[in-house]
Amino acid sequence: MDFKTSLAARAADILDRCTQCGRCVDVCPMPEAVGLDVSDSKSVASGVLEILRSGAGPEASEAWVTACSGSGHCIEACQDGINPRLMVHLARLSRKRDHDEIAVREAGKADFKKMARAVRVLSRLQLSPEELARVSRKARPADAPAPDLVFYTGCNVLRTPHIVLLCLDILDRLDVNYEVYGGPSDCCGIIQMRVGDAPNAGRQGERTVDRFFGTGAPEVLAWCPTCQIQLGESVMPAKEPEDPFGMRMFATYLLERIDDLKPLMVHPVHKRVGLHEHSGAMGVTEAVVALLKAIPGLEYIDLDLPRIGYMCTALKGAPDAKRDWHEAQLEAAAAAGATTLAGVYHACHRDLCAHERDWPFEVVNYMELIGESMGITRPDVFKRLKMLQDVEAIMADSADQIAEYGLDEDEVRDVVLQDVLGEQSLPLRGSAVEAGA
Repeated sequence: MDFKTSLAARAADILDRCTQCGRCVDVCPMPEAVGLDVSDSKSVASGVLEILRSGAGPEASEAWVTACSGSGHCIEACQDGINPRLMVHLARLSRKRDHDEIAVREAGKADFKKMARAVRVLSRLQLSPEELARVSRKARPADAPAPDLVFYTGCNVLRTPHIVLLCLDILDRLDVNYEVYGGPSDCCGIIQMRVGDAPNAGRQGERTVDRFFGTGAPEVLAWCPTCQIQLGESVMPAKEPEDPFGMRMFATYLLERIDDLKPLMVHPVHKRVGLHEHSGAMGVTEAVVALLKAIPGLEYIDLDLPRIGYMCTALKGAPDAKRDWHEAQLEAAAAAGATTLAGVYHACHRDLCAHERDWPFEVVNYMELIGESMGITRPDVFKRLKMLQDVEAIMADSADQIAEYGLDEDEVRDVVLQDVLGEQSLPLRGSAVEAGA
């Protein structure tokens, strides 16, 4: 079954099975976050089915579909045996089905090129050629034995490549035989999917899945929740026969190996750590909390804030809510006396890391804390560059890397402006003293 036909079949199944009970709407955190009136949740759910059928529906249903951040609370709440997150995803596609196909395809190409450029430039501003080769897919001999697992970076974590290097360092310490896949050539297809180009999204995602098949690995560990959701819920169900490998998030694998990790985490990390939490990728936040609590010397602080969206980029449709939520996180961490605010995902780190300049705590990814407990450190070059908050200062700091890779300075400057300094949901606010933080 081709990808587009598979999506249509799943939409038809949802239309057949959904009882419009409204439980998915009732448990969704987004209406409160963005101020939607969904008190008549059954009507909202019914309207989503109308969007699936016709491409348009009632205002409240349209607003709920737009606000969806993939939090995933709806999946467990549904008693009809469907995935409401997929239902909303398909409703978004249905709204675009009458759009000009050529324009949609060109929009997908433009967005993909923009992403690929940012990944290419930013990874090269931070990595040596040897490190870049380490985080990239290598040519695979036909007679190569199957690895224990595939570590799938996705695309955009390569903008903050110290996170990837830490993951690979820890897999090495665990003595795992793995292969690395990721980058734009192994994209999950979500960029084309978002603009409504389902055929190209399917082709992109299926090529990536076929490469996983080709390794013979029994398991794929995904770093990126977008990739996990796109491949797991949209692409892989269209594949025949059944998938011969399991796919799950990296943090849940580390928790499964906790008894092997603990003897390696011998360096106390004397920090009070709050967590920037998300839901959506089931079990990830819980796994990260358990991993942090296993680090000797570390004191975990529950900031007691809602989990919204599966990653910060999933809140694109609710920018005001994301800005307010980020501010609440920073204030809660400061009020709790945290020395560290740790994030789970790469996109969140890019958005939040420069706030370290203004607040009395560091902003890191949780992998940095696990690495620290094992005596492994990787410099966060992205954060250092972003905290400069000046494009020419960043260009000067990166001069050796630009020369090493023969990068075009005008292109680098444009990427820095758009994809480093321009990615800031909550504006920086000056020094901690001036801000009264």
